Amino acid sequence: KKCMWSGWWCCCVWLVLLSTLPIGHTTRECLLLLLLLKTLLFSSRFNGITWLCILLSWVKHSAQHTAHTCNIQHTYYIPTEAEWLQGPYEYALYRSYGFNKEDIALLFITSFTSSMLFGTFVGSLADKYGRKSMCQVFGVIYSVSCALRLVPDFGVLMFGRVLAGIATSLLFSVFEAWMVFEHFKNGFSSRSLSDTFSLATFGNGISAILAGLLAAAVKNLFDSFVAPFLLAIVFLVIATSIETVTWPENYGDSSIEVSETLINAMEVLQSDYKVLLLGCVQSLFEGAMNVFVFMWAPALESSNPAQADELPYGIIFTCFMVCIIIGSSIFSVLVHRGFVLENIGMGLLATSALALAVPYFFTNAMILMSGFLVFEVCCGMFWPCFGTLRGQHIPENSRATIMNFLRVPLNLFVVAALLKVSTLTNGSVFLMCVGCLVLALGLTKYSTMQQPQPQQQ
Repeated sequence: KKCMWSGWWCCCVWLVLLSTLPIGHTTRECLLLLLLLKTLLFSSRFNGITWLCILLSWVKHSAQHTAHTCNIQHTYYIPTEAEWLQGPYEYALYRSYGFNKEDIALLFITSFTSSMLFGTFVGSLADKYGRKSMCQVFGVIYSVSCALRLVPDFGVLMFGRVLAGIATSLLFSVFEAWMVFEHFKNGFSSRSLSDTFSLATFGNGISAILAGLLAAAVKNLFDSFVAPFLLAIVFLVIATSIETVTWPENYGDSSIEVSETLINAMEVLQSDYKVLLLGCVQSLFEGAMNVFVFMWAPALESSNPAQADELPYGIIFTCFMVCIIIGSSIFSVLVHRGFVLENIGMGLLATSALALAVPYFFTNAMILMSGFLVFEVCCGMFWPCFGTLRGQHIPENSRATIMNFLRVPLNLFVVAALLKVSTLTNGSVFLMCVGCLVLALGLTKYSTMQQPQPQQQ
């Protein structure tokens, strides 16, 4: 059965059917991604025909959008490639240096604490002095952080995690703030913003898949867990160079001081309940997601301790990224069929809660992996869904500052969870994440109930 499903002839039959069936582009795209996921899960090698069709599907997906938006997205994919390259072997690198689970948790805690303390400040600097400039600062800071992974000293690694926390805050706020400004500046509608975020998530997933494969390749080539981090520096240098040459600068409100930007952001959060609820839901979901990033490897290792050292981290990570792309495609289908963004959000939050409940009840590796894949599909829907909502509701003059404010409770939750990780079982940690997702679902439902109803004539 394994040989049949991974054979070239079977992939050719699949692809002929997918090319001739009277189905929509997005449906065909999802089936191609499922074919890739099957190849990843049941074959030790990757099928060239499958990869070619996935990449052609991505090109066609991109061609359906404006050239300007595609230029923005393709530039954004390069720094995210550097981010994804580090994901598969972060935990394994620290473990290879001889650190135990509690020490590794402390390193992760340092990163989130740094993001919480410095993120809001650097976000206000971006609104004041320019988002392009802070994107360039991101490249420098993250490159130094990656270089420090070469040193197997806990203090040096701790400092590297401080820098990584600052860089992460910039990556997930300043780049988006820059993109949304350029989107509206060039006359694109609010409605097309969902397409922009869907395309960003789709391409981000493709770059993450490539990152997983590259990370596994360079790790095996040099027989070193630090090799993917050094490769990430190359991508960061390329991204910073492209931003310097091709990106225009844009600002929030450069006429006011940084302290005033912080005050304005706080006033928005106090006066606009929609932005506040959106931030709470985002923090709860991303908090659960970041705990998942730390916990998926220990959970799979504990399901089969005898083969823990043989886990294909790069391949598993790549499977997760395929699911993220599937999720972004599902979101695109739902939006174009007229589904309300808030309803899509409630559906993905409920499904995410069910998926992360699996490790509490089961320890079988295949069942765990199935639940993790479903959760990653929900992550692929979450990014464009809530990214669109942020673009519609957060005011432009202090966008980066507000987005970093919204990350403060997220970092608090992750820090609190990781501090307790040594005293809790894997199942209990995942159950805590389920509670956060259920609470996020309740807040989203409350937000929809508070929306004004149209008056009857």
